[in-house]
Amino acid sequence: MSQPQRIHHFINGEFTASPDARYFDKRSPVDGSVIAHIAEGGKADIDDAVKAARSALKGEWGKLSTDQRVDLLYGVANEITRRFDDFVAAEMADTGQPSHVQKHVFIPRGAANFKVFADVIKNVAAESFRMATPDGKGALNYAIRNPKGVIGVISPWNAPFLLMTWKVGPALACGNTVVVKPSEETPLTATLLGEVMNTVGIPKGVYNVVNGFGPESAGAYLTQHPGVDAITFTGETRTGTAIMKAAAEGMRDVSFELGGKNAGIVFADCNFDAAVDGIFRSAFLNTGQVCLGTERVYVERPIFERFVRALKAKVEAVRYGRPENSANNYGPLISQEHRDKVLSYYKKAVAEGATLVTGGGVPDMPAELAGGSWVQPTIWTGLPETAAVVREEIFGPCCHIRPFDSEDEVIELANDNEYGLATTIWTENLSRAHRVAERVEVGVTWVNSWFLRDLRTPFGGSKQSGIGREGGVHSLEFYTETRNVCIKL
Repeated sequence: MSQPQRIHHFINGEFTASPDARYFDKRSPVDGSVIAHIAEGGKADIDDAVKAARSALKGEWGKLSTDQRVDLLYGVANEITRRFDDFVAAEMADTGQPSHVQKHVFIPRGAANFKVFADVIKNVAAESFRMATPDGKGALNYAIRNPKGVIGVISPWNAPFLLMTWKVGPALACGNTVVVKPSEETPLTATLLGEVMNTVGIPKGVYNVVNGFGPESAGAYLTQHPGVDAITFTGETRTGTAIMKAAAEGMRDVSFELGGKNAGIVFADCNFDAAVDGIFRSAFLNTGQVCLGTERVYVERPIFERFVRALKAKVEAVRYGRPENSANNYGPLISQEHRDKVLSYYKKAVAEGATLVTGGGVPDMPAELAGGSWVQPTIWTGLPETAAVVREEIFGPCCHIRPFDSEDEVIELANDNEYGLATTIWTENLSRAHRVAERVEVGVTWVNSWFLRDLRTPFGGSKQSGIGREGGVHSLEFYTETRNVCIKL
């Protein structure tokens, strides 16, 4: 086995360790082995990164035209594609998720995030208005978009490259600079992107990465830093609350995608096989570690029993194993700590009276993988809506399935939750699809699909699932300051 690598911060175009040279271990979720020693950033590292980002704003990066920035960001996307296998390998090492997920979903989307937002900033016009004046000569008003400044980017571990570049792509397209604090569980692709930035010729200080933890570490120091002009975060609602309190000091803007307890709604008139496949994917892709995933499933009563049997069969056919083996389609959870949390909910479901359809524990794994964070994909039925596993976000490979009898009933069930991130609806009745989609209180609704994303569309959560919208022109609204110029003619 190769020796664990050392992962440093990326500040002002250079890889550097913290002044006090503190490191923490990154363990493989597949087998528990130490795969890297990660530099832990402190206040001095954040100060250096913010200073570098501020300097780049005033220097070469700030003087580039939109067309020049666009060309550079296309270069970043192309270099990611050229080093595609490196990014796939890094993401597999960090997350343990199967190669097909990385190759067909997460890494391609990471590259696309740079091209799409480069196109958006180049092609979306700002407003202009002619107005009358008392002297009859008139005036012209027009809007301009200026970079917001230094953006603090705090990204999660479940889809680290995709969700980090979802923020970095539009931030850079709009002319900002960034300081990224990736999850301590998944630092590898953020580091690798620093190499890409240097190869392409992105000016020093534009893209900075400081590794570490949240409280009393890099995350807290970043959100509290007065030199950070706005903060974008994906993660738990509780953490979002703490960041929002920090951002209130200095009146910094925030954009949050937070927790979810998403509902899937399956009507009896659905394409049955497509619905089973869709719910299987939305509940169990990435070992259930998807903020948009489905943990509550409501199935119309005439097909309820059949649906439960069909989903059970698909779940029991998953193939565990190392991610680089293309025959495997199911990976581990991100860490032992997270596995303990998920298993605690598995026990709680049984204690609350759930009918265990399948799963509910830890799979038998070969000795060389026994140290990994493996759990069984799990399905329950029979619980009331008040049960903890129906109310609370688990963020694991599990779902509870409940029958329903009417459209109004299932809408009420879907909305009866503090979260409002996403839903997926399965029906062949077009009128019903429109009616239900309009009434479910979420930021994103899919009909007869899931995780189908046009990056130009608004994305974000309702209720406690987030603040703000990103995607397309909505990202421009967050990552720029829109100003008005009035010219008297």
